[in-house]
Amino acid sequence: MIAVLFMLPLIASYLAFFVWRPQARISYGDLLEVRPLAASTLPTIDGGAFQLTDLRGKWVMVSIDSGACATPCAAKLSMMQQQSLMQGRGMDRLERVFLVEDDAPVSSELLRQFRGTKVLRAGGSRLLSAFPAKKSRRDHIYLVDPQGNLMMRFPRAPDANRMNSDLSRLFKEQGAV
Repeated sequence: MIAVLFMLPLIASYLAFFVWRPQARISYGDLLEVRPLAASTLPTIDGGAFQLTDLRGKWVMVSIDSGACATPCAAKLSMMQQQSLMQGRGMDRLERVFLVEDDAPVSSELLRQFRGTKVLRAGGSRLLSAFPAKKSRRDHIYLVDPQGNLMMRFPRAPDANRMNSDLSRLFKEQGAV
């Protein structure tokens, strides 16, 4: 009887490892091969210049789309804004960037609605090729870590609570919350 009690944890661990494997994925977003984004200077919508290195030290959510920004684009920008607010005290550690990949004009209404989101013209920039996608870069919201490395992507219409869970977990690991 005593031998069985001592063997039970060993048998349970063997079964858990080889028979009932735990779910390997705990994050909602797709983890990407971590790669640094090239230090780029991109034009802003108002004609100025913005250096991506200015965002070092912060988590950055990136959306890539047309300047015309149809409904799916606006939904991504809204989700990014919502995620920023959901971070509470960690909200100042999270930046939002909208990379416009064409020459289409961006409406003043969109700029007003998503105030606080950095809107940059990236059409023709080699920076865009750093963002991997199965079909289109427009299908994702990307996450860049505080060191400037692209590390995760979320679907175009993510589940807000699951995305928030990933971001909160990352912030905790970095000591931001």
